[in-house]
Amino acid sequence: MRKAPRFSTISLILLVALGAGWYVLQGDEPEQPQVLKHGYTKALEQAHNGLPGAARVLYQQLARTDLSDIRRTSLLAELPNYPSPQALKLAGADLQNESVLVRQAAIDSVVGLVPGPQRSLLLGPLLDDDDHTIRFAAARAMLGLTPDELGLYFGPLQTVLDEYVRVLQAEDDDSDAQLLLARLYVHGGDYPEALAALQRCLTLVPDNLEAVALKVQVLESQGQTDQSRQVLADQLARHPQSAFLQHELGQWLLRHGQNEYALLAFSRALELEPDNNRYRYTLATSLHALDQVEAAQKQLEAIVQSQPANRKARLLLIDYWKETGQLQNVQVLLAQLEQQNPDDPILQQGL
Repeated sequence: MRKAPRFSTISLILLVALGAGWYVLQGDEPEQPQVLKHGYTKALEQAHNGLPGAARVLYQQLARTDLSDIRRTSLLAELPNYPSPQALKLAGADLQNESVLVRQAAIDSVVGLVPGPQRSLLLGPLLDDDDHTIRFAAARAMLGLTPDELGLYFGPLQTVLDEYVRVLQAEDDDSDAQLLLARLYVHGGDYPEALAALQRCLTLVPDNLEAVALKVQVLESQGQTDQSRQVLADQLARHPQSAFLQHELGQWLLRHGQNEYALLAFSRALELEPDNNRYRYTLATSLHALDQVEAAQKQLEAIVQSQPANRKARLLLIDYWKETGQLQNVQVLLAQLEQQNPDDPILQQGL
């Protein structure tokens, strides 16, 4: 009669031991609060739309350890609009993420958060990454930095760029690879090789307008102004409704001091793609350069209204309002920025 109680006692002890072991194992990966688990969609929406509290919820989500790679990359894409020491810490941590996809997104995020001269300190170590796609992504992000800015990473960057060129040279049947190869040649000042790569690209995809635009710039760099103008004119004749080519025409005219005509081209590009805020931003800066400050302000206001998270446009509009002494408008924009991200460095400067 006494065996049954003894057996029950032993079973109870085993259950307690198993439960304690499970608890210890779970301690290695703390469970995320339910409010965070269900907050991803809301946080992404707040950040993308520049709503109050956007930075706080964005940081909270990126601090999670249970996010999928796709979700983490989506959040990292929003991070450059919400700079702060915390944002940089989060992006820096994901440069070491196990996922190649996340590391690539973190590189893009750092490019948006950190000025060029400081970028090499964060991205330089990735030039030695085991994955070549990460090495190449880091190298692209460091293009344009001077030897002094690169410091100890000048040599490693050249090594990775040489490797990158060899890989792209072997992909002579891939138009995207040839366009990338041309960009690397341009960076190195090897314009004949760049033109050859662009020709291969355009042979594969004749309507690759990005390749056309780069070809125009390379011809200009070699002093072949008439040829560059003719290439652009031929493409515009073939694609008269291309907003991209109209924008490139405006850039060409700017480079040749024809600002008034450039303004017409930028206006046409925006007319063809009225929702393209990149074109609207270019139009605003061109208007400002021609002392049409009020018109420039209206263009930037339109960007901020349709895309409140666009920090670049917001800061430029603040500068333009300051120029005209309209400090009340400056205060409104700064107040909205503070609601989005109270730790934004620009808020430390005040008016």
